[in-house]
Amino acid sequence: MDKQERSRMLGGMDVRKLLLKLALPAIIAMMANSLYNLIDTIFISWAADEYAIGALAIAFPVQMLVLAIGIMIGIGSASVFSRAYGRGDEEAMKRSVNTAILLSLFLSVLIALTTYLFIDELLTFFGATAGNIGPAKEYLTFILVALPPFSLSIVMNNLTRAEGRPNIAMISLLIGAGLNIIIDPFLIFDFGFGLGIRGAALATAISKTVSFIYVFNRAMQPESALVIRIRELYKVDFSMIREITAVGMPTFVRNSLGAVLVIIVNNLIVAHVPDDPEMYISIYGVITRLIMFTLLPGFGLVQGLQPIVGFNFGAKFYERLHRVISFASKLLFSYYLAVSALVLVFAPQLFMLFSPEGNPDFIDPGARAFRIVALGFSMITFQVLLSAVYQAMGYAFRAFLVAVSRQFVLFIPISVILTYLLQDIDGVWLAFVISDLVAGGVSLLVHLYEMRVLKRRYA
Repeated sequence: MDKQERSRMLGGMDVRKLLLKLALPAIIAMMANSLYNLIDTIFISWAADEYAIGALAIAFPVQMLVLAIGIMIGIGSASVFSRAYGRGDEEAMKRSVNTAILLSLFLSVLIALTTYLFIDELLTFFGATAGNIGPAKEYLTFILVALPPFSLSIVMNNLTRAEGRPNIAMISLLIGAGLNIIIDPFLIFDFGFGLGIRGAALATAISKTVSFIYVFNRAMQPESALVIRIRELYKVDFSMIREITAVGMPTFVRNSLGAVLVIIVNNLIVAHVPDDPEMYISIYGVITRLIMFTLLPGFGLVQGLQPIVGFNFGAKFYERLHRVISFASKLLFSYYLAVSALVLVFAPQLFMLFSPEGNPDFIDPGARAFRIVALGFSMITFQVLLSAVYQAMGYAFRAFLVAVSRQFVLFIPISVILTYLLQDIDGVWLAFVISDLVAGGVSLLVHLYEMRVLKRRYA
């Protein structure tokens, strides 16, 4: 499919078929990407025990921060690119790609170097105890090598979807996830190199690098609308950095606040579970990965939605916008409602995957906590959808307000207050539900209002 055909597809194909066409590759890629994280954690628990999962949970904020930066630049540049694509501005398209690549490289290298220099202090701040700081340091040291290709692959996947080639992004993530799953056991277990937790980190570093090489190579091909030229990559538009970061900032805030959330929860566990904090940090680490695996396909749906919204908003096709957003909201709500129901039924079985010995001290409290957390999943729909639509339209401040409402305005203070009042870690699990229901309810009201405004534009 050439550039003109992709342009006609984004502006002319039936929006339901178009959404499924663009979203399915993103959904598959998201599931594959989160699956390798899940399998990584399972292998580590099998090679050591449930406590080893806590080391991953302690190191996770650094990965979440780089993920936040990659998605911020990726979504921001994809929004700029999509709107330029819709109005046929090839020069702006080229500048948005160059700026995104170099900005991502600079920030990810900066984080890797800073983390390496202050790794002990950071891990202690993240909630590490004497029992898990050693394995956490081993894991994170290897992961730091992968941060630049990790961030760059996220950026390139978003830009590739923005030009209407979601299959390339899907294949890139499938390559990374598949390679990680294949080499993981050989690096972790004794029948291979027996590197344990270091092997899991090394497998991640290798797979992320290969994933980036693939998607970057495809973006350099003549049929790509991204127009990447190695000799011209230095041509950064510094004025465009502001627009890219402004549009992507809501996603950065949401994901970086996710890192803050992990740090706060880890420290709340240390404070309120003095007898065995490492076990509950492991439980929270499993919940975090299960949430990623079950909810990320929904984010794949909105990733498929964003180039459609960006292109049609730039082209002022408001009726198409209304129809595709309405369709996406129904699909997303149905999916998250189904996930919530499945977690309520199968939470114990999910936790058994991470405990080969069937440890009830791990499985029972873990399943109970995950069931509580899952009660608010369906209302996440409207936070995710509203933020994604605002970003695609270039409404950075509105998207920012939606992004901070759940984690910063609600979850952090509620979790601290409830754990203090209850003097129990249940305050953390209840905070998830309350913040999801409140933020989701407000987002639903705003979503309905914006849909009425959009309808008046074409009525």
